[in-house]
Amino acid sequence: MIDNIPLNQIETEMRASIAQVQANIANAAKKAGRDLSEVTLVAVSKTKPLEMIQIAYNLGIRHFGENRVQEALTKIAAFHPDDLVWHMIGHLQTNKARKVVSAFDIIQSVDSLHLAQTLERLIAEEAEESGKRLPVLLEVNVAAEASKAGLALSDVPSVARQIATLPHLEVRGLMTVAPQVEDAEGVRPVFRALRQARDQLRSELTSCVELSMGMTNDYAIAIEEGATIVRVGRAIFGAREPV
Repeated sequence: MIDNIPLNQIETEMRASIAQVQANIANAAKKAGRDLSEVTLVAVSKTKPLEMIQIAYNLGIRHFGENRVQEALTKIAAFHPDDLVWHMIGHLQTNKARKVVSAFDIIQSVDSLHLAQTLERLIAEEAEESGKRLPVLLEVNVAAEASKAGLALSDVPSVARQIATLPHLEVRGLMTVAPQVEDAEGVRPVFRALRQARDQLRSELTSCVELSMGMTNDYAIAIEEGATIVRVGRAIFGAREPV
């Protein structure tokens, strides 16, 4: 039971929510003439209890995104099936990087060369013989919002090239958090600009294929514009708990 709601009721509601999100993803992919297999759904489980993550997993979700390091580490320690992929999607401070490199499967929020170099050093210390490479996405502040982290769009090519030389990191693509707008159509140019930046990079960095963009309010438009990863929380788990 969570907040006095029986788990079977929560499961019923989440089953319907996940089915609706998956249907929306399929419709958006079809509209864009894309293969559904090109889009990965990441369930954003920030502030949600472990029981809800386990329910989502049992309903077929395999990718989960967390924003806060300490909260995430507790969940990962308690629940880590071999086929579950944990995504770090929140702002990452360098003083917390050591905990992240050993726990998460992919970091979507690398927003500076300094952070990438810190991750590289920490992985190298732990994986001298294992040959581990950590997949990362570069977070881009496409709309240049003062309140958000991320690389400036103009800085992406040079920073990506430098990070790509680090032997323990693999630049898998780009990520952005779009501005909050009343009409989701208003963020289409943001998604389009990120796709164009990715396309330019991919000509020289062949591993740079992913586009993580789109959340509950705008993931359908993000898919139409080329998203390969969408990060959906509220539409799966319901409103976030107070923090």
